[in-house]
Amino acid sequence: QVQLVESGGGLVQTGGSLRLSCAASGRTFSRYHMGWFRQAPGKEREFVAVITWSGGTTYDGDSVKGRFPISTDNAKNTVYLQMTSLKPEDTAVYYCAADPVWGTIQAMGVPQWYDYWGQGTQVTVSS
Repeated sequence: QVQLVESGGGLVQTGGSLRLSCAASGRTFSRYHMGWFRQAPGKEREFVAVITWSGGTTYDGDSVKGRFPISTDNAKNTVYLQMTSLKPEDTAVYYCAADPVWGTIQAMGVPQWYDYWGQGTQVTVSS
């Protein structure tokens, strides 16, 4: 079992930045690949970014390409999402997710791939 707790969400103006954190506890964090997803009201959960447990490979979704780098600190059992150039359409609840298996990039972008989820943190971008 892996427990995930997100933090760092809040209210920010358009063009601003936030850094989300996801702290993991339980089984060996360093062997889990970590993803970030988001869900806006009335919409499906959307892939944001994913990182391998080693930190050597990352992918991000088309809607955030280049704006939301993902990183991991295995010593702290924490994965980060540095959100920059925020837009009102980035408003959503952001969730981190973990899975021990690495698949294709298409698979890693699907919420059903992941076994473990955090409770989410709200990000609101005002115009």
